[in-house]
Amino acid sequence: MKKIIVILALILLTGCSTMNLEDYKDKKPILKLEEYFNGKSIARGVFEDRFGNIKKSFKVFIDGTWDGENLILKEDFIYDDGKKEYREWKLTKDKNNPNYYTGYADGVIGIASGSTSGNAFNWKYGFKLQVGERKINVKFDDWMFLQEDGYLINIAKVKKFGITLGRVILFFEKK
Repeated sequence: MKKIIVILALILLTGCSTMNLEDYKDKKPILKLEEYFNGKSIARGVFEDRFGNIKKSFKVFIDGTWDGENLILKEDFIYDDGKKEYREWKLTKDKNNPNYYTGYADGVIGIASGSTSGNAFNWKYGFKLQVGERKINVKFDDWMFLQEDGYLINIAKVKKFGITLGRVILFFEKK
């Protein structure tokens, strides 16, 4: 009986996502990462723990360049506690599938990969997340949704061992 209760508790804690990328294929405006992120943009965001408590807020200044094959995103983070962080992403668009991307940045475990459909982008990746004085391996399930007037909403679940630790919520704006 205890095993059944533990399994049910884990299912409730991890949640069941019913989001399917194909559900967004007819949604507008169409999201093309290399167009949206080419140039300067700014994002404002928060990290909330699994109980809905905001633990951090931050701004990200992004400078993106598209060379016809790769999208380079240079990100400068400024956190509410004054801490600063720099990350550089390199995303590559698949030549055979124009909706499929792979990417890498410092801290990413392996290769990030995902696809666009309509106004949405979903990608998943492992990441070495700094928590205090140590780094822990987590998994990101990252969803982006392009809105009118150049706004982009980003919601990412952060998980470890299949259990949701929290969410990152960001709002991007073109500059």
